[in-house]
Amino acid sequence: MTLMADPSPAYASTVVVGAPDRWIEVCAFDDLLPDRGVCALVDGVAVAVFRCWPDDELHAVANVDPFSNASVLSRGIVGTIGGRAVVASPVFKHRFDLQTGCSLDDDAVRVAVHEVEVRDGRVLVAADPAPM
Repeated sequence: MTLMADPSPAYASTVVVGAPDRWIEVCAFDDLLPDRGVCALVDGVAVAVFRCWPDDELHAVANVDPFSNASVLSRGIVGTIGGRAVVASPVFKHRFDLQTGCSLDDDAVRVAVHEVEVRDGRVLVAADPAPM
């Protein structure tokens, strides 16, 4: 697995065993900048990981923008709308709720959401997305 964020270095993947789900180690928590996304390959799937300001809440969603079919959500603009953390795609500016993956611009569209957590200062992402 590779963490892809310019100019961040690449990180080796680690599968963490001991839970029913497979957890993939992505990077150190301190490597993530507030309100900036990074893209990580999680079990071969591009996942956008975000650390949101002001409470350092972590979110992970599929990196592919369903409107443009480009793998770009990690490079989107992060903010809040109505108290919800969102990312706006850099391509057509469609917005996605980072908690649910739902598009704020088209009720029929959503991106997959992955569970994310921190263990011993390392960010882990569930290999399988949460059920939609």
